[in-house]
Parts: sequence; structure tokens; C-alpha cells
Amino acid sequence: MERLPSWVRQHLAAVRAIVVLTVILGGIYPLAVTGVAQAVFHDKANGSLVERDGKTVGSAIVGQLFTDKDGNPVRKYFQSRPSAAGDGYDMLSTAAGNLGPEDVVDTLPVPGAEGKQSLLTQVCARSEAIGELEGVSGARPYCTPDGVGAVLKVFPAVGTPTRAVSVNQACPARPFAATFEGVKVECGKPGEDYAAGRTVPVRGTAGAPAVPADAVTASGSGLDPHISLAYAQLQAPRVAKERGIAVATVNALIKEHTTGRALGFMGEPAVNVLQLNLALDKG
Repeated sequence: MERLPSWVRQHLAAVRAIVVLTVILGGIYPLAVTGVAQAVFHDKANGSLVERDGKTVGSAIVGQLFTDKDGNPVRKYFQSRPSAAGDGYDMLSTAAGNLGPEDVVDTLPVPGAEGKQSLLTQVCARSEAIGELEGVSGARPYCTPDGVGAVLKVFPAVGTPTRAVSVNQACPARPFAATFEGVKVECGKPGEDYAAGRTVPVRGTAGAPAVPADAVTASGSGLDPHISLAYAQLQAPRVAKERGIAVATVNALIKEHTTGRALGFMGEPAVNVLQLNLALDKG
């Protein structure tokens, strides 16, 4: 029998390799991994779904919002931390916001164009709203009393100031500071370019915030189902009042649904919001 040309033998070998690897890696391996996952980690492999009265109400590993149709917090429930994933906890939009400590200057809205809040103003606004909801002070360093970032643009960028603008407070707002190094502080004019000025965040006189950090910042994935123990305890009096039960009862449920540090030393204790709210509904 005449031997096949070398180029034909090479192509046949390649086809055989593709077929074998497809069967192994595209069929046998996925089925084996799926089988092991279902046998050993059944609940986790299926998304750690949580059911109540025969209906799926969420996942133990993915956060969700506890708000009404208008986006307002439902007062009888513990609230989750903010989410930057789509409109909130959208698993198809999970991603970090990529905003850091230097993101402190807002883009003020102008006719025909929406503005954009800096990370600092988002934190300030959330802190003010949560403070009002929980009956505590929402004040925190580098925030104005009206809930935006306390940031000045100073001109010139180098040398003795001749002009100072509170860039996150749109006119006719009253600037959070009357003067800066002897110069009267102006309110921000939407549409005006302040890029050439020196950015000066102002700490102010606010002490340690009453609103915890995780209450005003989103997690890296935007899907975190947990809140800190401090944030849960802050919400306990409101939830107890709305449900007509003792705060001690609510705190006991918080303790019951608090997980410890991973491996005993990584991270901080955290509270699963969905499971805690379901326990409250169960009574």
C-alpha cells in the first residue's frame, strides 16, 4: 500500500488530535467537574440560592436591594451596601467603578447634559441620606453640610491665591467656606472650566463618622451580599421600631447571621443581609 504524502499524514494527525482533545476537554472534563461539584458542593454549584415558601428569593452570595418601586429604602428591612453593578447587583454588569481617592471634583450639570458626581460627592451624599434614615449625623470629613465634596479650585495653581471656587457647589449655593487664605470663596458655575486651578480638598471640623465606610462605598464586584457588623448595628434601632420588636431581639438575629473572619484571620466579621431579613420576616 502506497504511503500517504507527508502533508496528508500531518493533517490527519491534526484532525485526530482535535477530535480527541474535543472529547476530553469539551465533554469528559466538564462533565466530571460538574458531577464532582454537584456531589460535593451542591448548593454552591447551583448559585447558593435561597428559597422561602417554595420560591427562590435570592442568593446567599449575591447582594440585592431592599427598596420600593421608587428606589427608597424599605424601612423594616436592613439595607445592603451600595452597588456599582448596573442599577444595583446586576451580575451581568459586575465591575469595579475604578474611582479612587483623587476623584473629588464633580462635573456640574448644564442644560442638555447631565453632570457627574465624583466618588467623594457620592460618599458624602450617601452618608447624609443614611444619617437621615438612621437618625444619626451623616457628617464626615471632606464633605459639605449639603452633602457634596468640600473641594476648592484655587487660582493660580502656584503662588498666592487670587481666586477660590467651591467647584462642587453649583451657584447659587452658598459655599461651605467663606474665605480661603484671605480670598472670598465663590460658588461653582456650571460649564466653566476650572481645570487650571489647584485642587484643594478641605477636611473641615467633622469628627469620626457615625456612618460606617461600607455603608457609603460599593464593593469591588458590586455584588457583595454582606455588610459590616457596625452598619448592621446602626440599622438595628430603625428595624426594631418599624417591626415593633425589641432592639435586643434584632441584635440577637444580627449575631446569629454574622460570619467570622475567613480562616480565622482574614477580613472582618460580616452580616448576610438577605438571610437576616428573611429571619426577621420569619419572626
